Amino acid sequence: MTYTLPELPYDYSALEPFVSGEIMQLHHDKHHKAYVDGANTAADKLAEARAKGDFAIVNKLEKDLAFNLGGHLNHSLFWQIMAPANGGVPQGELAAAIDESFGSFDAFKAEFQAVALGIQGSGWAALAWEPVGQRLVNWQLSDHQANAPMAQLPVLQLDMWEHAFYLQYKNVKADYVNAWWNVVNWAEVQRRFAAARGVTV
Repeated sequence: MTYTLPELPYDYSALEPFVSGEIMQLHHDKHHKAYVDGANTAADKLAEARAKGDFAIVNKLEKDLAFNLGGHLNHSLFWQIMAPANGGVPQGELAAAIDESFGSFDAFKAEFQAVALGIQGSGWAALAWEPVGQRLVNWQLSDHQANAPMAQLPVLQLDMWEHAFYLQYKNVKADYVNAWWNVVNWAEVQRRFAAARGVTV
């Protein structure tokens, strides 16, 4: 199994003025690619260790794989849940589930923004389907893989690593988060939500 860098579903500049083309090109071509390469390297080294029966560095390699594969998967989802000429609010079953889980879309949005802006260091904010409780929840993801509750299925994620916004928004994270709502592809979030609800644990 070789991990590959997916193509963006739109041009680098398609999300402007909310996310600059320069950021998108660097973010996708450099940062995401580095996670893909790192995941492949870790997976190859793990395969070599298994073949040799040499497990002295397995713990380190597993952590390397978790970090880089997390970066790859998170970014792959991130590109899909954004699109030009989007934003607005969710509709249909997703909107109803947000109202049921958070009280209203405005309450969800306020909580999600607090989650995103409260991240210490690097990480992600996520809206996820929690299959045991059958509800939507918000949570912080530290780096790419830490602090993720088991079995949570993310349907919406926001990259809060500095490489996602610093060239355009500097250290004013709130401006970045506020702008990002204008490119959320709610149709894709709805599709992921519908798929997540069909998973049982």
